[in-house]
Amino acid sequence: MSNAIAEKRPSTLRGASLPKWAPYAIAAGSVALGLGISAAAGLDSSIQWALMAGVLFVLGTYVIAARVEGRRQAKDRVATALVWVAFLLAVVPLVSLVWSTVSRGVKVLDFYFLTHSMGLISDSEPGGGIYHAILGSLEQVGLATLIAAPIGVLTAIYLVEYGRGNLAKAVTFFVDVMTGIPSIVAGLFILSIMLMFDMEPFGFAGSLALAILMMPVVVRSTEEMLKLVPNELREASLALGIPKWRTILKVVLPTSIGGITTGIMLAIARIAGETAPVLLLVWGNSIINANPFEGAQQSLPLYIYQQYANSAGAGAAYDRAWAASLTLIAFVMILNLVARGIARWKAPKTGR
Repeated sequence: MSNAIAEKRPSTLRGASLPKWAPYAIAAGSVALGLGISAAAGLDSSIQWALMAGVLFVLGTYVIAARVEGRRQAKDRVATALVWVAFLLAVVPLVSLVWSTVSRGVKVLDFYFLTHSMGLISDSEPGGGIYHAILGSLEQVGLATLIAAPIGVLTAIYLVEYGRGNLAKAVTFFVDVMTGIPSIVAGLFILSIMLMFDMEPFGFAGSLALAILMMPVVVRSTEEMLKLVPNELREASLALGIPKWRTILKVVLPTSIGGITTGIMLAIARIAGETAPVLLLVWGNSIINANPFEGAQQSLPLYIYQQYANSAGAGAAYDRAWAASLTLIAFVMILNLVARGIARWKAPKTGR
């Protein structure tokens, strides 16, 4: 009986602690206080009161936790509060961007808008669509992927599996340099070649510039994925007498194919929104041009830019630009979903 009573007694080694709802209460109080200070000071910007609320939340968390739980636990809670504030600072702009794009883009986004081009409609007039821009973007990005993905993957395989000595160091150095090349520089490089041969703007020229931007991203992501493959798998395959090239083809690549595919898809998403090289090399076109090797083409980023630049303040052009922006975001999102699906499909099967 005495043992049962002793077990029910609360432990005296544990100090006082804040209730679970304390962080929410502190956050609500900080928001209310930030709104009050903003109203009293006559501040109209929502960013200002949000920043004040974040600072008050961190300070309030430390003061209250220090009085109840002690300074050591208060520091831990302040670190957690800073993480939450940083998370909100990252998420709020993203949510605001998505909300603005969706709310403004749905005004003219319909089946007609997706299946028609601008044709003879001027940028300041209502109507028209983005079919020619979607077709141009798909062809240009697709050709860039066909060029950059094999070269990037093979380069990464060389660096990880075979690369030794000065050549590997030189390749790594130039890949690092290419990672930081501005898109306009890649466009100017292809443009200089076009001027040497007196060539007119065409879609494939934009694909070449996009491929230059895509290759270092593919190389770096593939290289990191190949490094994650355990050396024991390679050694086991080589111990069975299998050649190294077949080990790479049958063991290393299948093990890392999910990460490689994801890296390629992210690289595609990286170049899908580029405007500068397309503006220099593809030039834009208001009608449908399905041949990327002849004549000017259109693309979604260039379409968005031209609608804003040539709109002369017309609301119809702004609506088309927002609808094209929403389509571009949906395109990138679909790419990410496809990448996840392929990564799960091609991931090595695990079992006991």
